[in-house]
Amino acid sequence: MGNPRANTSIAGTLRRGLNGAGAALATTDGRWALVSTSLTALVAGALAWMAVGMMPVSRPMVSPGRSSLPYALFMKLIRASEPMNQASDNSDNANPSPGVENRTVTLDAGDTLAGMLEDVGISAQDANAVVAAMGKSFNPRSLKAGQSFDLTYSVATIDASGKPPAAVPSAPRTTTVIVNHQPVVVPVDAEEDDSGATEENSQPISRLLSLHFSPTIDKEITVTRTTEGGYMAEMETKQLQEHRHRAGGTIDSSLYLAATQAGIPTDVVIDMIRMFSYKVDFQRDLHPGDRFEVFYDYYYTPEGLPAKFGSISYAMMTLGGKQIPMYRFQADPNEPSEYFDQKGESAKGLLMKTPVDGARISSGFGSRFHPILGYTRMHKGVDFAVPTGTPVMAAGSGTIQFMGRANGYGNFVKINHGNGYATDYGHLSRFAPGMRQGARVRQGQVFAYSGMSGMATGPHLHYEILVNSTQVNPLTVKMAQGRLLIGRLLRLFQEKRLEIDNMVATTSLEAKVADSATDLRQARVK
Repeated sequence: MGNPRANTSIAGTLRRGLNGAGAALATTDGRWALVSTSLTALVAGALAWMAVGMMPVSRPMVSPGRSSLPYALFMKLIRASEPMNQASDNSDNANPSPGVENRTVTLDAGDTLAGMLEDVGISAQDANAVVAAMGKSFNPRSLKAGQSFDLTYSVATIDASGKPPAAVPSAPRTTTVIVNHQPVVVPVDAEEDDSGATEENSQPISRLLSLHFSPTIDKEITVTRTTEGGYMAEMETKQLQEHRHRAGGTIDSSLYLAATQAGIPTDVVIDMIRMFSYKVDFQRDLHPGDRFEVFYDYYYTPEGLPAKFGSISYAMMTLGGKQIPMYRFQADPNEPSEYFDQKGESAKGLLMKTPVDGARISSGFGSRFHPILGYTRMHKGVDFAVPTGTPVMAAGSGTIQFMGRANGYGNFVKINHGNGYATDYGHLSRFAPGMRQGARVRQGQVFAYSGMSGMATGPHLHYEILVNSTQVNPLTVKMAQGRLLIGRLLRLFQEKRLEIDNMVATTSLEAKVADSATDLRQARVK
């Protein structure tokens, strides 16, 4: 039994509280105050419940009736409990290929295709299988840095039932929580997992479905996954279309610069320079106002993009009013084509007069004051002032007798042409890939690049011609010319020349093949 006096006190307090509440509710202001206070308490409680629900939980499994679920986990439980017919109603808005993504990756310098695939999440087994399948039609070692690849792959996702797709090699992490006194198994996301997984690898690539790339502008390779789990590679070669161009222009400084400004592709310009290097001294024979013309073939993709250079059928330079035409003719079916003038004389000489284009002679052959040594001595060659990195061509076919460092000459190359002739090249910046001592080079082939290694005050090429081991003046030495066609070959050549002249006459002269504001190789065919 309690204390009667205490019970009487409590009862009195309750009566006074009820009487006060009744008096408050009897007025309009009192009733509004009660409603306002109740709504405020309800909102505060809801916010507190949501805040607790969003708190990270390190141990998801708690006592029955006391579970605090993360919001993402709570939403998964809601979705899992939806009826199947409701899920089917939303099928039209669902991703048609759930778990399949596309991505473009680029091969870095020094990386391999297999290594690149593994870096983006492809398993080593699949990466090696892709390389093996590709090797049947394409050599992966020929891939260059910067090559891009389009990948289609499946990622590790969770479907509505909470089960991982069959493509995922390993099951995802799960946990058990108590909802309404019943155990429920749900997957654990990367952000809910305390194993150290990061957002970057939260969706690893599980299976590579396809790989697509274009090693050249006219070829496309696609590697696809087969139903048996292997990979199959297919190469598609685009049917190129041949177009003939007749282009020309006026020379203001150099043939190379004038031709490229006219929109002629670089590989065509280089071939044209080689053609005339045996007949024309590009240092002394060219003057502002001289003209050139070239008739050549180029191949384009069906989309109109330039793919590769064909050949020059005809070219002509007009120097000081004198025309020097050249025609392409194959005298021997077993030998490559050559260029001949209108009389049937080959353009090829024993040695080219100038092994670089657009060069200015900065120092001639003979006695001169050496700017570094500080005294006068014999200069046994010719110096061509050209920017560092200018391609240096072999003056004639032969064998590289020496390639390396040679005292004041810096990076140096000696080419033996046979019959007592040799050429020297000094102050080079670097050698072309694949060049080595003992290698064979053909006339006009680029084997090195100009520079200023060794004793040099500026970038230039030091060029020497040796006859029986003695240096001679490259500008005045008489070189043996190429062969002269006679008899049946001359008659065949004249027929070919007339055929080419007719094609040139019926082809309009293009003032500009491409817009100078764009890359010449990316210009579309007109």
